[in-house]
Amino acid sequence: MWPTDRLQKLFEIEHPVIQAPMAGASTPAMAIAVANAGGMGSLGCAMLTAEQLRAAASEVAAGSSRAVNLNFFVHVEPDLARHDPGPMRAALAPYYAEAGLGDPPAPTPGAPAFNDEMLEVLLACAPKVASFHFGLPSAHAVEALKRIGTKLIGNATNVAEAKTLEAGGMDAIVAQGAEAGGHRGAFIGAPNENDMGTMALVPLIVDAVSVPVIAAGGIFDGRGVAAAMMLGASGAQIGSAFLRTPESSAPALHKQALAETPDNATKLTRLFSGRPARSIRNRLMQELSAHEGEAAPFPTQRAVIAPLAKAWAARGSADFMQLWSGQAGLRAEAAPSAQIFRRICGEALALLA
Repeated sequence: MWPTDRLQKLFEIEHPVIQAPMAGASTPAMAIAVANAGGMGSLGCAMLTAEQLRAAASEVAAGSSRAVNLNFFVHVEPDLARHDPGPMRAALAPYYAEAGLGDPPAPTPGAPAFNDEMLEVLLACAPKVASFHFGLPSAHAVEALKRIGTKLIGNATNVAEAKTLEAGGMDAIVAQGAEAGGHRGAFIGAPNENDMGTMALVPLIVDAVSVPVIAAGGIFDGRGVAAAMMLGASGAQIGSAFLRTPESSAPALHKQALAETPDNATKLTRLFSGRPARSIRNRLMQELSAHEGEAAPFPTQRAVIAPLAKAWAARGSADFMQLWSGQAGLRAEAAPSAQIFRRICGEALALLA
């Protein structure tokens, strides 16, 4: 028996374990598998167009009647007029020449932050749960989603952010430790300074807010879930453990890197997107570490790196590919998502008993 049922009641789920919404790796099939196993599946929607969001939400609804979380980025749109692309392009020029790609491109805007166009699509989809990374959506978006009964989750990397999210109407808060793979969700203070670990962060946020807290970062089995709940979390969110599943859309090279990485092989970097994100170290991160500060503002740096990553991936190399992974990514299994989910819940329940 779980020590608390706050998340179960809030989201109408059986087990307080959430599959993380990993944009570019999570899929409707993954979210459906976890939801139907009794947890909450999630789908990273930050890179989707409005039409793609409609299609994905429709697929999820057809596959499961249970709660699935749709996740979006709410970052501040970049101001390229204040960025000098010269130093980064100069640093990348030898690598572009090596790949036969010509001159490195200038940074260009990518997928926009969650906006009113996507809000209208989301309201039409009427998801049971929506979550947001890098801060709060607009007040009118929060009000509109609450009006149709959608439960909302925010992401905090420190106590100040957690308090802001609660005041802004979030129904639950993910306490994201620095061990987590992918992008840090920091939005108050410098992102690179919000580096508290999960097990230190969770009790601080639990004590600071009244809404349920979901632990995230470095949790890959039932031991981590049980430990987080002993510290006051109402449940846990797990991402990297699902990256090698057949339902994951992570590239084969990414899955291979996860299978082969040692336990000290990840690092936070701005080189891929412009914001700190945890990836497995590769050639790009090692050889351009001195140029972190020259990255274009999020998410425009992606356009600078993407051609290089694609060219080397075509040669069978992940040297320039973003390889998002938490610090426990090496423990990811090549097993079905539902099987991994059930194992984690079983381990946690046995320990908590």
